[in-house]
Amino acid sequence: MSISPPKWSSSDQTSPKDEEERLRELGYQPVLARRMGGFGNFAISFSVISILSGCMTLYGFGLNTGGPAVMLWGWAGVGLFVLCVGMALAEVTSAYPTSGALYYMADRLGGRKWGWYTGWLNLLGLLGAIAGIDYGCALFTGAFLNLQWGFHPTPGSTMIIFMCILLLHAVLNLFGVRLVSLLNSVSVWWHLGGVALIVGALAIVPSDHQSPEFVFTEFVNGTGWDSPIYVAAIGLLLAQYTFSGYDASAHLSEETSNASVSAARGIVRSIWVSWIAGFALLAGLTFAIQDYEGTKASATGVPPAQILLDALGTGGATALLLVVIVAQLFCGNAEVAAASRMVFAFSRDNALPGSALWRKVSSRTQTPVPAVWLSVVFACLLALPSLYSTTAYGAVTAINVIGITPAYAIPIYLKLRAKDRFEPGPWSLGRWSKPVGWVAVVWVACVTVLFCLPQSNPVTVDTMNYASIALAAVLVLATVWWFVARRSYGTPSAYGSAREQAEIAENIV
Repeated sequence: MSISPPKWSSSDQTSPKDEEERLRELGYQPVLARRMGGFGNFAISFSVISILSGCMTLYGFGLNTGGPAVMLWGWAGVGLFVLCVGMALAEVTSAYPTSGALYYMADRLGGRKWGWYTGWLNLLGLLGAIAGIDYGCALFTGAFLNLQWGFHPTPGSTMIIFMCILLLHAVLNLFGVRLVSLLNSVSVWWHLGGVALIVGALAIVPSDHQSPEFVFTEFVNGTGWDSPIYVAAIGLLLAQYTFSGYDASAHLSEETSNASVSAARGIVRSIWVSWIAGFALLAGLTFAIQDYEGTKASATGVPPAQILLDALGTGGATALLLVVIVAQLFCGNAEVAAASRMVFAFSRDNALPGSALWRKVSSRTQTPVPAVWLSVVFACLLALPSLYSTTAYGAVTAINVIGITPAYAIPIYLKLRAKDRFEPGPWSLGRWSKPVGWVAVVWVACVTVLFCLPQSNPVTVDTMNYASIALAAVLVLATVWWFVARRSYGTPSAYGSAREQAEIAENIV
């Protein structure tokens, strides 16, 4: 991988002043606090990926859609392709380190409409991710309370827990990016230590383990579909859902020192570290399964909790569930930070209804306070159908994946189409840029189609995959709003006019 010097600096170790000047060149006056270092930037994407959230929450899905073989080999294969997507995206991020991230890149490389639709897809995915992560955390909290005190979670009680978690994350984000960065840094070690603790306990304590043949070759089809190829394909959702959210490093780039390098590195590092640690976690859980059918039908409602319970007893299972819940809390907090910056940036370019409110920044903490509240409130609304349908949580998961995954490929595709018109930043793939980029685009195109397919047979209201409906809805919404906001929406070509300076000053409250 070659690292070529940026056009605007003689070194990749740029100072905060250089980064602020680069942001002005991209059209924006700096208003957010640049208090996050390189490790903190990596940590936010690693925390959003959160193997202790994605792997644990969707493990039950994996038990039905292909079983151990698809979970383990699917994780290995999907991780490799996602790494290609991450590297290609990191290269574009290095050239355009702004909070708008994907939509700003698409706008610059393809024009206003490309940016517009990319922004709406990205925003849908980010808000869906908050709902999916925090509602999953609420489910695990219910399982913990069940083991510890015999609490029987209901849809209503789970929703109350979910709302409390959202409120916590909103409050934590209001204190500023320095606290967010600190929590994310702690999150990295909590995740890695938690995986080591869970895998170690499951390897040492139980007297019985599954064989390597079972873990790596056992195929299970509980979907109702006859084709093993089809079942294995949709089973990749576990890995692809978990490997999302690494654009958080790009969304926090305006608050990161040396962002044109640190944000790119943060994306790539978060993926490969999660790839390795996630494989270990899935293998550890699968080796420790004591009763496959009993695990799928766990009374806790959370199959990994049943594995821990069968292998370690109530005390051990309760302790490790608490480790998982704290990791999920870290994950949700990081996702609120990323989503709120996207809301702020999109509003800064007048793309959202009420943009004048959502782009306001606190003068005390330099945090987009209204954007934080909008993010958590909308996430709450997305999850409300879970009160009435057990399928709703799966639909929220689908909304996250179908929104955010295509948005990753659009700026990569536009970069490839632009050819020599694209000027790389200081982090570049060099001669590998085109092959890695095309692999990324083709992979995203395949999984976007894949995740719109039905996952259970027969297809009913309760078993339908709502990803395609979510995708159609956001595209229709974006198209309708385009005709309302197209005259006001637009990314600036350069910052510096008196009018722009006055508008920025008005938004700092």
